[in-house]
Amino acid sequence: MKRNLHENVCEETVFGSLYTKYAKNLHDFLYYKYGDRLNPGDKAQDAFVKLWENCGKVTPDKAKSFLFTVANNMMLNETKHQKVVLKYQSVAPKGYTNENPEYILEQEQYYKKYQTALAKLTEEQRTAFMLNKAEGKKHEEIAQMLGVTRKVVEYRIYSAFDQLKKELHDFKIK
Repeated sequence: MKRNLHENVCEETVFGSLYTKYAKNLHDFLYYKYGDRLNPGDKAQDAFVKLWENCGKVTPDKAKSFLFTVANNMMLNETKHQKVVLKYQSVAPKGYTNENPEYILEQEQYYKKYQTALAKLTEEQRTAFMLNKAEGKKHEEIAQMLGVTRKVVEYRIYSAFDQLKKELHDFKIK
């Protein structure tokens, strides 16, 4: 009866020997079974990453089975994903909207007013406001980017907001 010297594959030498022993076979198995379209080389590498992440749970004699099972499951998941992608690509987007022309005109007018109001802001206000509202950055992040304190950023954003409210008084702003 063969006796294992290692309980798991966490040692680099054991893992390295498993890689050299099974990497090509695993890639070839995936390539022959699924073709080149789903990147069998990447999935083989990902299987080895999973093996390394679970190295404490896998013994060297079970490593081959683990690798091939994980890689095969990854390819099956990728196949399912590609089917979903193809399904949604085949659905043509509708070429119309339910919006009436008046609404579209109002939207364009609002956008022009908004651009004009933004142009009237100072550069500091506009920068802080757009980083916060358009890009979703937090006050602390903006302060670090601009090299000012958080309170200065808050003041710039809120003063810009007040000015925009005054300029766009016809429209509801949140």
